[in-house]
Amino acid sequence: MDIIKTLARELDKKEEHVSNVVTLLDEGNTVPFIARYRKEMHGTMDDQTIRTLADRLQYLRNLEARKAEVLSSIEAQGKLTEELKARIEKAETLAAVEDEYRPYKQKRRTRATIAREKGLEPLALLLFAQEKDCPAPEEAAKEYIDEEKGVSTVEEALAGASDIVAENISDDAAVRGALRDYAMKCGDVCSEAAKKEQEDTVYRNYYKFTCAVKTIPSHRVLALNRGEKESILKVWVDVPRDNALELIFRRVVKKPACAATAFVKAAAEDAYDRLIEPSLEREVRAALTETASEGAIGQFALNLRPLLMQPPVKGFVTMGLDPGYRMGCKVAVVDGTGKVLDTAVVYPTHGERQKADAIRTLSALIKKHQVKHIAIGNGTASRETEQMTVELIASLGKGAGVSYVIVNEAGASVYSASKLAAAEFPDYDVNLRSAVSIARRLQDPLAELVKIDPKSIGVGQYQHDMPEKRLSEALDGVVEDCVNAVGVDVNTASAPLLARVSGLNAGVAANVVKYREENGKFTSRKQILKVPKLGAKAFEQCAGFLRVPESEEVLDNTAVHPESYAAAQKLLSLCGYTEEDVRRGNLGHLMERLHGYGEERAAQACGVGLPTLFDVCAELKQPGRDPRDELPAPVLRTDVMEIKDLKPGMELKGTVRNVIDFGAFVDIGVHQDGLVHISEISDRFVRHPSEVVSVGDVVTVWVKEVDERKGRISLTMKRPR
Repeated sequence: MDIIKTLARELDKKEEHVSNVVTLLDEGNTVPFIARYRKEMHGTMDDQTIRTLADRLQYLRNLEARKAEVLSSIEAQGKLTEELKARIEKAETLAAVEDEYRPYKQKRRTRATIAREKGLEPLALLLFAQEKDCPAPEEAAKEYIDEEKGVSTVEEALAGASDIVAENISDDAAVRGALRDYAMKCGDVCSEAAKKEQEDTVYRNYYKFTCAVKTIPSHRVLALNRGEKESILKVWVDVPRDNALELIFRRVVKKPACAATAFVKAAAEDAYDRLIEPSLEREVRAALTETASEGAIGQFALNLRPLLMQPPVKGFVTMGLDPGYRMGCKVAVVDGTGKVLDTAVVYPTHGERQKADAIRTLSALIKKHQVKHIAIGNGTASRETEQMTVELIASLGKGAGVSYVIVNEAGASVYSASKLAAAEFPDYDVNLRSAVSIARRLQDPLAELVKIDPKSIGVGQYQHDMPEKRLSEALDGVVEDCVNAVGVDVNTASAPLLARVSGLNAGVAANVVKYREENGKFTSRKQILKVPKLGAKAFEQCAGFLRVPESEEVLDNTAVHPESYAAAQKLLSLCGYTEEDVRRGNLGHLMERLHGYGEERAAQACGVGLPTLFDVCAELKQPGRDPRDELPAPVLRTDVMEIKDLKPGMELKGTVRNVIDFGAFVDIGVHQDGLVHISEISDRFVRHPSEVVSVGDVVTVWVKEVDERKGRISLTMKRPR
C-alpha cells in the first residue's frame, strides 16, 4: 500500500502536500507549528486536518506493520501462497488482515483440533470437496474408524469431520467478510429490560427497543452499552438466520448436489450457530461502539474548542461564587489579572436572616474592591445563589453597574483538590480555591480551563465510557490548538498554560516560570533560549506562539515567527512603513499598498510564500490581537427567571452550553438548561446540531413546552409563525 497516495485520496489533498506533512511530523514538528508556519509546504491545511492526517498515518503504518507480521508468520508455517500474499497486501483494514490470518493462527484446543488429532481431516476435506463421485458420508466414514485413535463408530467419525468443516467455514475470510457486511446492512440492534419487573429508569425507552444496525444513532449505541453495563438492559444483535445461512451456502455448497451436500449444509449451520454468529454479534457491536465512541469524542472535541475560545471578560474585578448548601457559598474576589483580593463564606440557603447577612457581606466586598462582575458556578444550590445575587444587585442600585454570569463549573472541584491548586493557593481552603477558579473562568476561560483535565469539562456525552487514551489524545489536541491559536504572554502565563504551547512540556514550562521568577520579566523572544532545557528545536516550535509585550522588538508581541522577521521588515519597507507605525497602529492602508505593489512580487522580494505574507500582514495590522475578541461576548444578567415564569411562545436569549447528537442544551437564565431538539434547530434539514450551533453561541429561542415537575424545558430555534 502506498500510504501517501492513500492519505491524499482520503483527504482530497495533493500527494506533494501530504508527503511534506508526513516528513514534518516525522522530524518532530508539532501540529500547531506545521499548521501555522509551514503553510506553503502543505497547501494551508488547518490544524484539524493535519491531526486527522496524523491519526490516519499512524493507523496505516500499524496496518502495514501487522501485514508484515502476518505474512512472516504464515510463511514460517510454509503455507504462504502468492494468492494469499496478494489478498493480505491488498487488505485496507486490520479486520480484513485478521480475517485472512484466522486459519493460520495458533488456536486453543477446539473440537476441530481434537478431530484432526484423531486423523479425521482427510475425511472432512473429501466430503467438503463435494465431487460428483463422492461416496455417501456414511460409507466414506467407515474407513476412518480407529479404536486406538478414539473413533469407534461412523457417527463419531462424521461428527469429527463436521467439526473440522465447520471450523474451516468459520475461518474463511470471504465468508466472514460477507456475513459482516450483511449484518451491518440488514441486522437489527435489540434490547429489553434485564428484569421482568424493571423499575422506571432513564433507560425506559429501551425496555423494548429495535433499530436497524445501519441507522442506529451513536448516542443510542452508547446508551444501550451503559444500560447493559449497569445490568438494566439486555442487548443483542438480531441477524436474519435463514438469509445468513443462504449466504454461506452460496459460498460452500457446490452444484449440482452430490451425496455430501446435506452433510456440508449441516456443518455450515453448525458453523454459523456455534462459531460465527456469536463472534459476528461481538464484531458488529464492537464496530458500532467504535464508531459511536469516535463520534462522541469528535463531538466532545468540537464542543470543547468554542468553550475554550470563549471571549475573556478582561480587566475587571470579579467575584466568584461557588454555591453550596451545607458548607455555604464560597466567595473569592480577584482583580483584573486574576490575583486574589479577598475571600469569604456566606450561607444564603440557611434562612432569611442568613441570606440578608450574605447580601450585606457581599455588598461590602463589592464596594470595597469595586467589583463589576459576579461569576456563579452552575452546580448545587446555584438557583438559590442566583436569586440572592439578583437581590444583591438590586440593593446596590443601577448606578453600581454590577452584573452576573452563570459559569460552567465542571471540573472546578477536581482542580481545587489537585496538587497544582495546592501549589498555587497553599493558604486557601479547597472550597475557596474553587471559587477563585470560577471567577477566573469568566476573566479568561482558556487560561483557567487548561489547568483541568479536559475530560472533566462537561461538554460531551458518555465521556466516561470512552477509550481513555483516545479521548485524552483528541481533547489534548484541541487544548493545544486553542492555546497556540490565541498565543501566550510568556511573562504572565502559568506553568500549565505554558505546557500547552507548541514545543514545550511540563518540565520546560516550569523552568520558564522559574527563570522568570529569578530573573524578572522576559524582555525579548531571544531571551527565552536562556531557559534551561529549552533548546533550538523547542525554540523553533514555541517562539511564534509566545508573546513578549515588554520587548522593544514589536514583532515579539505578534504571531510572526522569528524566522520571518526579516520578511516582515522588508514588507514594511516595500509598503513605506516603519516599526514605529506598527506600534502606533498606523497601518490602515497596508493591504492597499501591498496590492498596488503586487502580492506575488512582494512575496518574492520578502523570500516567503503568499500564505506567510498574508499572515504577516494580518499580524502587523493588529499586533497582540486576540482572536477571541471577535466572538460574541457572554450574556451578562441583572435579573433572574424561574421555570414557573416560562410560557409557551416566550422569546428568550440564551447561551449554548452543550451540543450533542440529538440537540443542544441552552442556558436561558433559569436553573435548568432547555433542550432544542435537532428537529427544532433549523427550518432546513440538519444532519447534526453542530452544523448550526456551537458551545458558547448566543442564540434566540422560543419556549415550546415546560414540564415543571420534571424540570424539563423544550425550546425551538424556529421562529413561530
